[in-house]
Amino acid sequence: MYLALLMILLHCPSLKAQVNVFTINKVELKVPSNKVKNGKSIELTCMADVSKNASFQMQYTFLFYKDDSLLYNTTSAQDRARYEIFPARFADSGSYKCTVEANRKTKTSSDVEVQVKGLSQPKLTALKTEVTEGEVVTLRCEEPEEKPPFIFVFSKLLPDQQPQTKRKQELKENFAYAEFPVAEGDRILRFQCTANVTSAFLSEMSEPSNTTLVTVVAQFTNPKLTVKSPRNITEGDRIDIECTTVLAREYDIEILIQKDKRILSSARSQKSVTYSAIATAENNGTYTCKVELGSVSKTSSMDIVVAELFAKPILTSSSTDLDENEQLNLWCHINGSPKANFSIIKRPPENGTLLETSSNFTIKAQVNDSGSYVCRAEIKGITKESNPVQITVYAPVSQPVLSVANSFTEMVLGETLLLRCQSMSGTPPINYTLFRGNRLIHTITVFNNTYAEFKDVQTKLDGLREYRCEASNRHAYKKKSSYRMNITVIAPIRNVSLGSLPYEEVEDGGYIAFLCSIGEGSLPVNFSIFKQNEQIPLFSGSKMETSVIWQKKSFSKQDAGKYFCEASNRASIAVRSNLLTVKVILASWQKGFIAAIVLAVIATAAFGFWWYSRKKEKDKHPSMEMSGSIPATNSSNQKLASGQNNDGEFYPGSGYIEDCENHVKAIDENKGPDHENAEVEYTEVEVLTPDPYRAPVKKGTDTVYSEIRKANNDSGEHRHSRIESSPDAT
Repeated sequence: MYLALLMILLHCPSLKAQVNVFTINKVELKVPSNKVKNGKSIELTCMADVSKNASFQMQYTFLFYKDDSLLYNTTSAQDRARYEIFPARFADSGSYKCTVEANRKTKTSSDVEVQVKGLSQPKLTALKTEVTEGEVVTLRCEEPEEKPPFIFVFSKLLPDQQPQTKRKQELKENFAYAEFPVAEGDRILRFQCTANVTSAFLSEMSEPSNTTLVTVVAQFTNPKLTVKSPRNITEGDRIDIECTTVLAREYDIEILIQKDKRILSSARSQKSVTYSAIATAENNGTYTCKVELGSVSKTSSMDIVVAELFAKPILTSSSTDLDENEQLNLWCHINGSPKANFSIIKRPPENGTLLETSSNFTIKAQVNDSGSYVCRAEIKGITKESNPVQITVYAPVSQPVLSVANSFTEMVLGETLLLRCQSMSGTPPINYTLFRGNRLIHTITVFNNTYAEFKDVQTKLDGLREYRCEASNRHAYKKKSSYRMNITVIAPIRNVSLGSLPYEEVEDGGYIAFLCSIGEGSLPVNFSIFKQNEQIPLFSGSKMETSVIWQKKSFSKQDAGKYFCEASNRASIAVRSNLLTVKVILASWQKGFIAAIVLAVIATAAFGFWWYSRKKEKDKHPSMEMSGSIPATNSSNQKLASGQNNDGEFYPGSGYIEDCENHVKAIDENKGPDHENAEVEYTEVEVLTPDPYRAPVKKGTDTVYSEIRKANNDSGEHRHSRIESSPDAT
């Protein structure tokens, strides 16, 4: 019984586990709208779809995230939870999700994108609402409920004009400052600002902020310009111009009167300034009064018209360009012909030189009379000056001199020739013209007392070129021409070659001739012949020819090698030829001598071979010492018979050879100490040559001499044996 109870208790936990089983099927995050207007609310609802036993009670934990950062969490027995963001701001835009946790089980919803449209209105404040001229207005623009980064745009609103704007970027704070200087004429200033913010997905701009007003307090009034003179001002009248202003309090101001860019009168720490003058035509124009204090300035302007008392005088000349010693006439007059005091003045100097106190002036012009002339007229203290008249008196040009810039009258073909032409006297401007032969090359005008430099490129080889130049100015005389100058054109050396005779091979001790020639170039030509790697030339000379021959009569092996030649002329450009390789070969007599030695060696070898063969033959056929008759012994007959063939013909057979060998051996054994003085004994042997194809007949007699040296102690006489073979010989 107890055992059964124990088993039941052990199975109870498994039964309970089977009752509490659940699963989270799905988690979903819902929002009413993915786009929310700034200031409205964002409502997030997280719902869990769970499968479980109906009687099973659970606790759920809901976690809300924005951009993977936890925003809010709550625990509930319900299968859903709600989270609200109010008011919604641009910074609340992003990606939202929720996670549900229950009994160690977790599930997360999909991401939901929410965009907050628009920005809240920024707030604009001014640090000072009242400023004085010359100060700056400091503004603060703030977005209190938004998060940086921001770009704040400050605007100064101007009537009937585009607003002045300033942009400020703020990365860490939600506010920024800007400063605007107070401009001339500013009284009441109006400002606004906007905020821009940008995220990874979108960019938004706020509505304009509130309008902020700033009042400008003037330090002084606009200046007032007045003229104390008759209503109609005429030349000679006195004019007084006054400029005044009103100060709010004592300031160190500067006040001045100016015409165009010229200051006529000024004062400091004063409320007014005055300018006085006798009116002339030059006083016509616009006058400006200006008051300055630091960076603040105010101006006012007025136009003054001065009537002309008389017209500007006119100076007339008989001619502006005159030859030297030609008459110059000047006269001065005024339109309307009023009575005036005239004077004629020459410049330079700057103040002028008084020439005449009447309206007419006549002189015989010289070069130093060149200059600027004016006429002055004076009526009632008003003096006016005519426009200047430039008078130039021309002295004739002298004969020009043509020269070469480098002082040489030779030029290399292809180079540039620099020529200078100058007249030592004559009034500029002077025209210089260069001619090559009768052809005009170029004309240069010189405006001072210097030379004209011409450039001419030598492109053709004409040998001599003739140049001249002409000079002229505005004098009535004709042009002057220089002497003619001849320029020698030098063609540089080209195409240098080196050859030899005989070509490249010379017998030892023989004769060789080197030929160095040029393809083109002006004469004379400097030729030099070198052996490679040697500094001193073998030959050097100047020739009025395009080639040169240098001979070497005894050319040895030490002279073999590579040779080249250099050629140059007055162009001073040395040109090197090709390398010529010269070899030394044996002379004819050396070849013959060597051939003779070789033939002698061959002959000696042949003679030695012959002698050796002869000696060997003698060793095989020794001479036989014969008596008056042939011994007819059996042995001799047998030996002789052995020397016959089947046809009965005799030939030196082996028996004969053996007898000769024995005989020679016997003789050698009988040699004594006086063998060196032995005499030579000859034995004549007639040998018949058998014909193997015919019957044995006598063909002829061959005489064979055998040397037999006779000892001094031999008392016998020279023996001479003659053996004749015949068909019947036995």
